Amino acid sequence: MLPLDDRTAERLAELIVDIGGPYERKSYELEKLLARAGWANPPEYDGSPRITWLAEQLIARKHNHGEIERLLCRICDPVEYDDGRVAAEAFRAEVNAKLEAEQVVVSLVGGRPVLGELANDGTAHYTAPENLEVRLRRLLRDPVAIERLMLRVNETRLCEQIGAHQMAIIGIGSFVEGLLHRLFLERDSHIREHGFKGKNGKVKPDRANLALLLDTAHARDWIQLDARDFMQTVREYRNFVHPAADLEQKPKFDQDTVALCWGPVHALLNDLEERLDTVSG
Repeated sequence: MLPLDDRTAERLAELIVDIGGPYERKSYELEKLLARAGWANPPEYDGSPRITWLAEQLIARKHNHGEIERLLCRICDPVEYDDGRVAAEAFRAEVNAKLEAEQVVVSLVGGRPVLGELANDGTAHYTAPENLEVRLRRLLRDPVAIERLMLRVNETRLCEQIGAHQMAIIGIGSFVEGLLHRLFLERDSHIREHGFKGKNGKVKPDRANLALLLDTAHARDWIQLDARDFMQTVREYRNFVHPAADLEQKPKFDQDTVALCWGPVHALLNDLEERLDTVSG
């Protein structure tokens, strides 16, 4: 899906600055916008024309897929605007008009803006986040953990390609569980020393299921409520790894189901990157 063409970046910069429009952004507001989108070392405005300056920043970082994706989603997020969803939806329509030639689209997953591929029927199609290994290296320190997580993602992609949809969904949930677990071990000294505390107050020294990991990440303000709740659907589907659940409910998953499960992963990853300091890059 990415990188965006330079001309698309210029058109997006014009839209975001919105000179003379109802949502015009001053220079200091542009700096704050990039910071809120979780850009590492967000640039300082240098006094040049705002549209030109912002376009240059987009072009300079066009190979940083995570930062571009988060900015596109941020300008379509109701939390960015005083009048909330009205402004966000207006921006999303304009953003998508400019992204159409790139065959990408910002759509809503559980109320959250997420970037996906534009399918032939005009709907969004989700796959594994782009440049994922690079993005993981900015969140995690342990190269072995990153290698193992990418192995899960690559095997999940293989399952998706050959039509093993149920196993692909199980792989998606497994990837998210592994990512969150490693993040807590690296970044939360209390959990590293004392373990995870479940809803019943019982401490689990070194293990936690996906539901507890999602709840804890939300409690730490690492992910928004929407990201947690929509990942719960992925968690429920992932639980069909257990034969008893599979035999009882006999789920029928297809390619669309797999794509819908990748959508919440994008939202969760965007939240983590916005709210956690990078460890490299």
